[in-house]
Amino acid sequence: MSSTQSRARLIALLLPLLLLAGAWGSQLIGGLVPCEMCHWQRWPHYAAVLVAAFAFIVPGRSSKVTMIVAAALLVAVSGLIGFFHAGVEYHWWHGITACSTMATGDGVSTDEMLRRLLAAPVIRCDSAQWTLLGVSLAGYNAILSLGGAALILWLIGRRAR
Repeated sequence: MSSTQSRARLIALLLPLLLLAGAWGSQLIGGLVPCEMCHWQRWPHYAAVLVAAFAFIVPGRSSKVTMIVAAALLVAVSGLIGFFHAGVEYHWWHGITACSTMATGDGVSTDEMLRRLLAAPVIRCDSAQWTLLGVSLAGYNAILSLGGAALILWLIGRRAR
């Protein structure tokens, strides 16, 4: 495996790990509550971490490269979801979800369901909870994920010198 491919493998592991750490940090330390679309962006990153980790342990150059490319594509999927979510936040287009669900459970009275509903925080997908320089977390995920995926794929395709 060439040094550029080794760099791609490292980026394919670290980028989704760092983006997930940022998401969880904003939630657990920053007090932000993720909406449904925020969670959608996390799932491809979880998968990318697992796939990229396998790229460190599978035998054979071809298998490693396949895992790195798959991880890059998963990171790109998260970036595309982030781009869509940012567009919903900026009101460029409508979202495809009401961003709310409620598990009722068996035997729950309507009074209890109403109490739960009124106690639950309302987290809207079309309103950014935090921005920096006018860019939301979904926007930063789109920029970093799509840019990172492109970098990983470029490094994989680059010939060793």
